[in-house]
Amino acid sequence: MTTLLDVPRALLARGYDIGKTGADGDLGPSTLGAMLKVLKKVPVILAPAPVPSMPAGVVPSDWMPWAEMQRIVVHWTAGSNTASVLDKEHYHILIEGSGKVVRGKPSIDLNQAPVKKGYAAHTLNCNSGSIGVSLCGMAGAVESPFSAGNSPITRAQWEALPNVLADLCRRYSIPVTPSTVLSHAEVQATLGITQRGKWDIARLPFEPSVKGAKAVGDLFRAATKIRL
Repeated sequence: MTTLLDVPRALLARGYDIGKTGADGDLGPSTLGAMLKVLKKVPVILAPAPVPSMPAGVVPSDWMPWAEMQRIVVHWTAGSNTASVLDKEHYHILIEGSGKVVRGKPSIDLNQAPVKKGYAAHTLNCNSGSIGVSLCGMAGAVESPFSAGNSPITRAQWEALPNVLADLCRRYSIPVTPSTVLSHAEVQATLGITQRGKWDIARLPFEPSVKGAKAVGDLFRAATKIRL
């Protein structure tokens, strides 16, 4: 955060004379007057630092009917990089290999506790109050030794994911924590709900140095927080 004292320091660093008191950090009237004269010659110092642009919302508002939701669980479909009819039946929102965001068949409000008929059954014994988001891909993937199969999830999907999560967190007032925005692979360890060996998402095919569900989860949580 820039403070007023940063201005004389910046001027001094560039060789400008702002008087002895200004150099000592005493910003009296005479010093401020001298600084203003200098600043007329170097207006760039007063220019605000550029603010990184944030992507506009990617999830249409009509995809997010109001409901009391507790968490978001992130998956991969274990299919192709395109959302199939079956994929759309199990998740609220899907991200295809190109980064395109696709709406699932179930409405998010059907997963409000208690779940309603037609809800998205995406996480074993953890569907109530949970929004299911899935990256399309990883058909035929093997955990160990790791193989991403013939439809690995892509960097485009990964980069779209935090934008989707941020939209959902804002809409449903979900804080970004390890127990409220997590991968399917983190559910058992974090929430204590057995998931029968599910490991999505514990590896990133395009970033092999990242290993483990928590490591992946920490990355998408951090990226989501930046977008809020």
